[in-house]
Amino acid sequence: MAVAGVLVLGSGTSHGVPMIGCRCPVCTSEDVRNQRARPCVLLELPEGNVLIDTPPELRLQCIRFGVERVDAVLYTHAHADHLFGLDDIRRFNELQGCEMPIYAEREVLETIQRAFAYVFMPTQLAGGKPQLRLYPLEAPLHLCGATIEPLRVYHGQLPILAFRVGGFAYVTDVSYIPPETEARLRGLEWLFLDAVRYEPHPTHFCLEQAIEVVRRLRPRRTAFVHLSHDYDHATTSAHLPDGIELAYDGMRVEFEV
Repeated sequence: MAVAGVLVLGSGTSHGVPMIGCRCPVCTSEDVRNQRARPCVLLELPEGNVLIDTPPELRLQCIRFGVERVDAVLYTHAHADHLFGLDDIRRFNELQGCEMPIYAEREVLETIQRAFAYVFMPTQLAGGKPQLRLYPLEAPLHLCGATIEPLRVYHGQLPILAFRVGGFAYVTDVSYIPPETEARLRGLEWLFLDAVRYEPHPTHFCLEQAIEVVRRLRPRRTAFVHLSHDYDHATTSAHLPDGIELAYDGMRVEFEV
């Protein structure tokens, strides 16, 4: 078995933390673990790096954590906080001298083609734009020395994707996990799971729901992601069950593939 890693580039919600115009203790905290960019992780696989989602701060996230290579991009879904940093991929085109493979469900690829229409039409040569190659994601695929398995979960009524890679799974923006997907989420070293806030939410797991999912799936370790300003990192972490913690921007863990 080979060892791979995951780097958290963003552990926050669609608003990010701090939120615009909020002066709560978390949004004004000096603890850097309370400064949460929009959701994104980088899979550091044996033969390259795979990005999951492209949030609006992608350029800043890559600069902050020294990301200098991305070999492919996967998408969970096409909401703005997961998509609208796509233009920043053009810097990796320049660094690597090739198109970027983009893997997503067909509906997400159609949204990308509408939202970033300029990418797919002829433009003047000096106009900087990302060079992309779109691939429908319908089955497990082998990328960068690892098998990546897309898994169906639901974000409210919206069907989206979670991903399992070896002993790691990333399950963001989720309010329901079908039984067949739960079966594929057992035996994990690390589960990264949505737990947006303390109170129930119509399209995300709240803290209590996320803890219950962890109790059913029994991963070795769990990190909660897509975190709002409800959570002060130090205070919440002190009261979480053993084996569960809050993710934070810059967190890096290892797993087997």
